Amino acid sequence: MEHGAKAAESKGMKVGGHETIPPTTANFSPYATKLKAANVDWIVSWAPWVTEVKTFEALRQLGWQGKFIAYAHNVAEEELKRVKDPGFLVFGTNAMFISNQPIHKDIAAAAEGKTKFPHTYLNEGWVAATTLEAALKKVPWPPTRAKLTEAMNDLSIDMRGMRGGPIVWSKDNHYRHDLYYRVHGWDSGKNGIKVVKDWVRKEIK
Repeated sequence: MEHGAKAAESKGMKVGGHETIPPTTANFSPYATKLKAANVDWIVSWAPWVTEVKTFEALRQLGWQGKFIAYAHNVAEEELKRVKDPGFLVFGTNAMFISNQPIHKDIAAAAEGKTKFPHTYLNEGWVAATTLEAALKKVPWPPTRAKLTEAMNDLSIDMRGMRGGPIVWSKDNHYRHDLYYRVHGWDSGKNGIKVVKDWVRKEIK
């Protein structure tokens, strides 16, 4: 967030403040009061979900009417439905199930009757499992650590619409070469979630 503040200033934005809020906080009002007093139009949060959403709710209780954008953890889709506030936006690397991609239908079908959690929580698990599967499929039998490492040095994994592009690994990058972010928010008119900003590509340098 400190890096983000510097980046915002470099683009001509005025930064009103920075609060570090522990997830175990019982009362978010003192932090929200400081943020509201800064008279900011926008707040960005990258923290555990409980910190993000409780800070936003505390701000609304104080009468703050600005816009709040938070990182979209796995619970974000269900939480947007609960909060129902057009001023509460989330940005993340996964397409929400509202986009109804074929992969979303596959995940929902695979999860049916097998988890106590909503299937909308399972996007990151599918991404991790798909990546592991892609690497293991390239390992000749019998598998060894060296063979797995070699397989991981050259991977391109089709995300089937879950993300804005493939996950690509190379010898010096087992993370990804590009990140794709999408912004979702609440649409009061249709009483549902909408895409506020479609995929934005960010090259990892």
